Amino acid sequence: VQLVESGGGLVQVGGSLRLSCAVSGVTYEDYAIGWFRQAPGKEREGISCLSRSEGTTLYADSVQGRFTISSDNVDKNPVYLQMNSLKPEDTATYFCAFYTARWCSFEYGMTSWGKGTVVTVSA
Repeated sequence: VQLVESGGGLVQVGGSLRLSCAVSGVTYEDYAIGWFRQAPGKEREGISCLSRSEGTTLYADSVQGRFTISSDNVDKNPVYLQMNSLKPEDTATYFCAFYTARWCSFEYGMTSWGKGTVVTVSA
């Protein structure tokens, strides 16, 4: 399984970005994709997850109401993370993760990771 993130960049406070996670090398549809982030000097944080087959989503409190996870309507690939009302504390490297199971968790189940895309929110 390979995951490639894109869409990061520099944005002002209050702005928006849409990240993409393109998944390849998977021959079945019953899996989940999660988004995580890691700021310099901080631990990795799970922020959102989408069960591709069930359509259920999971959000961390820190992004609830500002970020939206979704997938392409037809192919369900890539998985997007729409980020609105960005804050300086959203500055981090954002990673997507693959779950072999269809359920989401921020603590376990991730089996593959992308290399990340950097988001910088300037004040």
